[in-house]
Amino acid sequence: LQLVESEGGLVQPGGSLRLSCAPVGSILDNYAIGWFRQVPGGERELVSCISSSGIVSTYPDSVKGRFTTSRSSIENRVYLQMTSLKPEDTGIYYCASRWNSCRRESQLFEQWGQGTQVTVSS
Repeated sequence: LQLVESEGGLVQPGGSLRLSCAPVGSILDNYAIGWFRQVPGGERELVSCISSSGIVSTYPDSVKGRFTTSRSSIENRVYLQMTSLKPEDTGIYYCASRWNSCRRESQLFEQWGQGTQVTVSS
């Protein structure tokens, strides 16, 4: 399963951005998709995950209520909707897949997208 994230970009503080994660030549239905964020010098941190059945988990307190994940079987995509963005949300965002259920540990995800840069700055 190969994954491709949509382009990130520069967003002003308080703004919103939606990222998408799409497979190449496959179907996402049976996979859990996690969204990870990596800041310079830091490890990849799971910010949100959606299971194959649509159960959403959002992990850092810093993004709860602002980030959410959804999936569309029709579009064969998973989305990360980010609102009320803050400068500390800046980083490279990756989507990653694993079979069926979410786990918090990055090493348990098998396939990764190439990552997309999100910069929150005025």
